[in-house]
Amino acid sequence: MIVGLPAPAIKGFGNRLPYDFAMARRIIDAAVIAVGVVVGADGNNAQELARGVVVDRIACLAEPSQTYALYLPSTYSPDRGWSLLIGFHPAANGRAIVEKYRAAAEQYGYIVAASNNSRNGPMSVSATSVEAMSRDLGQRFAIDASRVYATGHSGGARVAMLVGLSGNNLAGVIASSAGFPDSQPRAAVSFAVFGTAGTEDFNYIEMRLLDKKLTSPHRLAIFKGGHTLPPDEVALDAIEWLELQAMKSNRRERDEAFVDRLLEKRRKLVESAAPTEVIHQLTAIVADFTGLRDVSAESTRAATLSKQPEIKKALARERDSDDSEMRMLVEVFDLEGVLRPGAGGEGRSEALARLRDRLSRLFKTANSAADSPERSRARRVLRNITSGAAGRVQDPEYLKLLEQYRRPLNGPSAISHRALEQAPTPRGR
Repeated sequence: MIVGLPAPAIKGFGNRLPYDFAMARRIIDAAVIAVGVVVGADGNNAQELARGVVVDRIACLAEPSQTYALYLPSTYSPDRGWSLLIGFHPAANGRAIVEKYRAAAEQYGYIVAASNNSRNGPMSVSATSVEAMSRDLGQRFAIDASRVYATGHSGGARVAMLVGLSGNNLAGVIASSAGFPDSQPRAAVSFAVFGTAGTEDFNYIEMRLLDKKLTSPHRLAIFKGGHTLPPDEVALDAIEWLELQAMKSNRRERDEAFVDRLLEKRRKLVESAAPTEVIHQLTAIVADFTGLRDVSAESTRAATLSKQPEIKKALARERDSDDSEMRMLVEVFDLEGVLRPGAGGEGRSEALARLRDRLSRLFKTANSAADSPERSRARRVLRNITSGAAGRVQDPEYLKLLEQYRRPLNGPSAISHRALEQAPTPRGR
């Protein structure tokens, strides 16, 4: 199991958001304050705001320099408390988050608000945004304090997870393409976690580690793509999963028709899945619906399939692939350590030669014409190395070497890769 690798190796993934514990405490305190404000809100300040459309910019009443994008369901009324989804984007693009969850929010009655200020970089910026936006939302809208959620993409997902770690009764987090703020997997948290990652996402292995380690309610959805927000159908799946978890935790009344419909939807996905994916889907159904429906048939089927020789081999290959990806990253990060100032310079030439060889081979595999798990893995590893190198190493020769591997790769994800390279996200991936 790769979760047993030393923590420093895991911390080496890419260019992470520096884990400033003082700023983390500030975000936690802000989140706790926010929930207190939400409890006391009467929602009467929302009367003049448009419903059923995305509003790009709402200035906080007490701090106008802090703004957020907003979606109010068309049926919003202050007569009852509403679920709230607070979002964070790595490049302060609040609208991108709100647009992603708008359809699901309309269907299931969520207010969605995403900061236009929180971005990758100093955590103090995110702390200020969390506090200002949360206070403002609590003053404007009628919110059910037991149904407050957070979401984010990349570095924004780390902010969302940090809010959840505050222990302030946050109901759940949708973490897109990044996990905990210190990149370290945990065994259990107090909130439900729905994670997403693309098959060519450089944080794919981190999300796989999170999924393997976490034992409290969680789900990981892998989609075809890169380091992006999830497809619309996965965003809908995330909201529906949170609704299911709310019923299981008594945060909302049970809707029997909804449970039946969602279980039928999930069972149909099993029918069309590949053999190893069938195991994962069945296991997820058992975890999600136990206590709501009889899923003993799914449990029995999963146990039976897991004993079949071919399935066991396929699952072993899946684990081996994760182990291999982890080893590739650890090897590169270890070699980079030889290039850092203070390393003494001993073995620098050999380390640089080995890095050149590893990068060349990765690039060749990543540029192969045929789509394959190996190509996806090579792309993930290569992007992990190149996109965060400046934060790990200052060796001019090595950084120049990396430049030739930053150009887009062949294949359908090249456009998303270009967008990633141009986005102003120098830290906190």
